[in-house]
Amino acid sequence: MSEVEKRYSAAKERYAAIGVDTDEALKKLQDVKISMHCWQGDDVKGFLNPGGELTGGIMATGNYPGAAHTPEQLRSDLEKAFAMIPGKHKVNLHAIYVDTDEKVDLNTIEPKHYTKWVDWAKEQGLGLDFNPTFFSHPMFKDNYTLASPDKEVRDFWVEHGKRSRKIAEYFGKELGQTCINNFWMPDGMKDNPIDRLSPRKRLMEALDEIFEEKLDENYTQEAVESKLFGLGAEAYTVGSHEFYMGYGLTRDKLICLDAGHFHPTEFISNKLSSLALFSKGVMLHVSRPVRWDSDHVVLMDDELTEIGRELVRNDLLPITNIGLDFFDATINRVAAWVVGTRNTQKALLKAFLEPTDDLKKMELENDFTTRMVFTEELKDFPFGDIWNKFCEQNGVPIGLDWLKEVREYEKNVLLNR
Repeated sequence: MSEVEKRYSAAKERYAAIGVDTDEALKKLQDVKISMHCWQGDDVKGFLNPGGELTGGIMATGNYPGAAHTPEQLRSDLEKAFAMIPGKHKVNLHAIYVDTDEKVDLNTIEPKHYTKWVDWAKEQGLGLDFNPTFFSHPMFKDNYTLASPDKEVRDFWVEHGKRSRKIAEYFGKELGQTCINNFWMPDGMKDNPIDRLSPRKRLMEALDEIFEEKLDENYTQEAVESKLFGLGAEAYTVGSHEFYMGYGLTRDKLICLDAGHFHPTEFISNKLSSLALFSKGVMLHVSRPVRWDSDHVVLMDDELTEIGRELVRNDLLPITNIGLDFFDATINRVAAWVVGTRNTQKALLKAFLEPTDDLKKMELENDFTTRMVFTEELKDFPFGDIWNKFCEQNGVPIGLDWLKEVREYEKNVLLNR
């Protein structure tokens, strides 16, 4: 019996004493797919306009060596990251990650420009999600896209949105997994506007035009994502949380909650149960805010733990699509993917290892003392031994061992680019 198996056996007994079946917890975690974002690998540059400026209130800071410069390099980096991550998952692509020799623009992209991604996903046993790219383009004018007062600008982005839907549908058909197509645009103003209503009305009408054609939801579903502010849009964001909550509820769309897109003391974990009552479902962008900046690598912090608990305690995983969204160019980009994805899985596993029904019964009976004692004592339970067993079952490195492999990859591949 291996050391991992010995420690797992002991941990299993301890959890069994409080009514938790660790084998069942691992089975549940095995079924959860995380949609890992491609843009951590190249600092959100994409391949549509190499060397172009990053716009739309987004900034990737740092100059750590090894960023991907071609689709082949990016796929190689993704493969290395997935080799360190238990389970089979999805890759989240932005429209700017075309892989074609043709000269295309965002309003002319077609499924054929992403066939290499689909072929690769089939080989790797992965799903694909998608995002239209409403930034880093000359038609992002005066801080506006779909909310622009200029009809030519709006028409360009409407066409882009329509084409993105066809690409997402293609992904779903080819891969047999529903492709979540997430719509976020950075439209807004740096200082206080006079008219907050008109841009929102234009955005609403443009989205209605994009979504006019009904697509089979077995292949693709759409989500709409809010943001509090962005660089250059500090005072007013057209697509606020209230706007997209209203739009999603009235248009039967998924509502995307990004953990870094709200006020510093506002947490998305507290929003999940409310949206579950009224929306068709949720798309999560698991990220980490630091003060007013979002999109830091996901760490095992209190909010991540609470997100996992909310999803598991309330049985929200069937209506929730979990994706990641961060980009940090100050550290090894492959390591960033591995840390963020494994931490998200760990948060879910911790929740699966709770005696949820018993805790709810204590609460219902106003036995707050026992509830508090159980939740506190669980913090000291041997969770790590259960996680290591999960890694062993999936044939991925345990503990710090994965970092050695990433360092070797860095030495042999990343530093030679």
